[in-house]
Amino acid sequence: MTASETDRDVERAPPRVHLITDDSILERDDFPAVAHAALAVGGSDVALHVRGPGTDGRTLYRRTLDLRGASRDAGALLVVNDRVDVALAAGADAVQLAGRSLHPDDLPVEAGSLAVGVSVHGPAEASTVGTVDWLLAGTIYPTPSHPGRPGAGPRLLGAVAAVTAVPAIAIGGVTPERVAEVMRAGAWGVAVMRGVWDAADPIEALHRYLEVAAPDPTSDSTPTP
Repeated sequence: MTASETDRDVERAPPRVHLITDDSILERDDFPAVAHAALAVGGSDVALHVRGPGTDGRTLYRRTLDLRGASRDAGALLVVNDRVDVALAAGADAVQLAGRSLHPDDLPVEAGSLAVGVSVHGPAEASTVGTVDWLLAGTIYPTPSHPGRPGAGPRLLGAVAAVTAVPAIAIGGVTPERVAEVMRAGAWGVAVMRGVWDAADPIEALHRYLEVAAPDPTSDSTPTP
């Protein structure tokens, strides 16, 4: 990466709950209202990922820009997945990189102000990411987002933790009932999509994730970023 770690915003640990979108979610009429409410409720404990693999750059830019003020007011993290150009143009806080994205070492100097997350599927990938702010590690449990792909299980989190100290965010089929299990296995936080966006009451569902993902103040086993 052309910018050094000290050039990036790494002053705080990653949020505990990462709220992910897809193309269909971005197209929903109620997306702006629900997203703004989620940012206000989650505050600094939430990262909202504007992710739309099939969505054009102009739409991604407009969606991100619309959320910029609300994310700043709430102290939440606004992330754009894959599209570094959109993240920079819209003034997002961070970019989430996947297998088809640039490697963190190849990001342009202009991206030095962005926090960086990387998606990994195992310890081999995790060991090569370099200096980043978090990892999305999965798929932990089977999920409709990846039909036919069996979940790796929480043991994946332990395998990732064995090769890197970068905080891991568990992704893939993580329901509120499974949060404690993945946190015990070494996750710093969790990523969720349908568990919130498809809930009858998305904000109540987000509240539930926030409650169960909060660290236990009496425990000394919470991962340290």
